[in-house]
Amino acid sequence: MPKRGVLVVISAPSGGGKTTLLRRVRASGSGCFEYSISATTRTRRRNEVDGRDYFFLNMDEFERRKKNGEFVEWAEVHGYHYGTPAEPIERWLDQGKVILADLDVDGGLAVKARFGESALLIFVRPPSFVSLFERLKKRNTETDSEIEKRLQRYPKEMKKSKYYDVQVVNENLDETAAKVLKLINNYNYCND
Repeated sequence: MPKRGVLVVISAPSGGGKTTLLRRVRASGSGCFEYSISATTRTRRRNEVDGRDYFFLNMDEFERRKKNGEFVEWAEVHGYHYGTPAEPIERWLDQGKVILADLDVDGGLAVKARFGESALLIFVRPPSFVSLFERLKKRNTETDSEIEKRLQRYPKEMKKSKYYDVQVVNENLDETAAKVLKLINNYNYCND
């Protein structure tokens, strides 16, 4: 029987690089990594694929699943609903896997409250607020008003980040990915 796995939550302010960072970590080739795909009610962006990037749900389906207890955690962020499906998380933890999840700070804290030592929370800090703003503008996926809404969450996210297990500054993506992999390996949960 494998030892219980760990749920690694990566959180960062919007535009902080968590999605790209998670892709790098996942590409490391570890056979014990699984990726938790969140459900959302937001509109799909270009190049996003349903079931790969998110499970894109309408509001009625999201509410039905929430009511049935099918999410580990859920939240409303930037006017949209996001949730983490519970079934694969529980299955992978029982299999001793390292589960990678991209969640906002409230979702991360909810996961820690539910899973305790089976959860590792890593907060990825931008080098500065200015660099964060520049990243959001450069990715060209939101309107100016949507960027403004995302930046309004920055002080709250930074304040709540102190409750995370570890904080990493994302100045260089390769170095940050190496640090995150080292943190995960220090937990030594892989059963390979």
